[in-house]
Amino acid sequence: MRKLFFKMDLPLLFMMVLYSILGLVIILSASSVAAVLRFHVSSYYFFIRQFLFVVTSFLVGFTIVLRIPTSKYKYLVPFFLVGVLAALVGLFFYGMISNNAQSWYDLGFFNLQPAEFTKSVLILYMAVFYSRSLKKNKSLYYNLIPLAIAGVIFVLVAMQPDLGGALIIAGIAVLLFLVVPLGKQNQLLLFKVFGIGIILLGIAVLYGGADLLSSKQLQRLQFQNPCSRYTEDTGYQVCNGFIAIHNGGLFGRGLGNSTQKYLYLPEAHTDFVFPILVEELGAVAGIFVLLGYLFILYRILKIGKEAKGNVRNMILCYGTFLLFLLHLLVNLMGVLALIPLTGVPLPFLSYGGSFTINLLMLLFVVQNVAIENKNLKIKREMAQLA
Repeated sequence: MRKLFFKMDLPLLFMMVLYSILGLVIILSASSVAAVLRFHVSSYYFFIRQFLFVVTSFLVGFTIVLRIPTSKYKYLVPFFLVGVLAALVGLFFYGMISNNAQSWYDLGFFNLQPAEFTKSVLILYMAVFYSRSLKKNKSLYYNLIPLAIAGVIFVLVAMQPDLGGALIIAGIAVLLFLVVPLGKQNQLLLFKVFGIGIILLGIAVLYGGADLLSSKQLQRLQFQNPCSRYTEDTGYQVCNGFIAIHNGGLFGRGLGNSTQKYLYLPEAHTDFVFPILVEELGAVAGIFVLLGYLFILYRILKIGKEAKGNVRNMILCYGTFLLFLLHLLVNLMGVLALIPLTGVPLPFLSYGGSFTINLLMLLFVVQNVAIENKNLKIKREMAQLA
């Protein structure tokens, strides 16, 4: 374990630990009031659960994920893919309904959200698939198979309905596909396929948009000027998020001193954790948190680029980069009323077991790639000396 530790990307590991601790502190502060007044449990309830999710993820990451070579993922991915597809279908029969969405399994000690695990499995599947197909010079149409599977997943998640999660899954699949080195000869055909797809999607939305989206989802498209709709669902939460950010000023009211967490923001410890952070610690702290996020993204991207000719490891890193980035953008742009609010968690800082476990597992996969990069570098240096 000691040898593995020093071969990991230590700056990324430091940020993983730092942001996990920061997340625990902010979740404790943001959730304490709602835990007592809304959920009638201990003020430490969400903090303790998140602490267990984080500790379990780090233990599994160090003892299991880092010890499985990425070359062995091809044996695991088929079981993972069948498992998440079965779990998504099973939600329609056994899923728990919460916030008008049937997206969770109630396991008693833990509410399992298959859509979060699907994002991770999709990245693993695309990495394994393209590492094989590119070696065999398969046709472009064959290489579209992961997009077809992602399309099925998109529909299943959107039907829960979880449109935010579905769009992130689609974004990961399409953007990851675009970075796969399929060769210049396939580029023209690729643009044609995407062009036809966009046209068909546009026609479907134009003529059937009202049927594709529920009335509640259509209301969410009204996202601008939220404070003008303070008494409506479409404006209440986002406007209170604005108030929290305004209250914080440059240096905040002090940790634990937020007023908006007193049920003005019902989802203060999940979707709106960033406004609470700014209210308590200030805009300056918020800017440093965002800069830290950018540093994490940079380290992931750097490890992916160092994978060089290893398509599998490159896709694993780029997929993790996209998942992290899309969650950041969708959450922050939603709470700032730049796009419709979709209920997507913020990495590390939002409460949520399924998302936290998946995020940390993917980051340990990236660390595994970093270890393999260093092992390969050592082998090359030894070969040059021989």
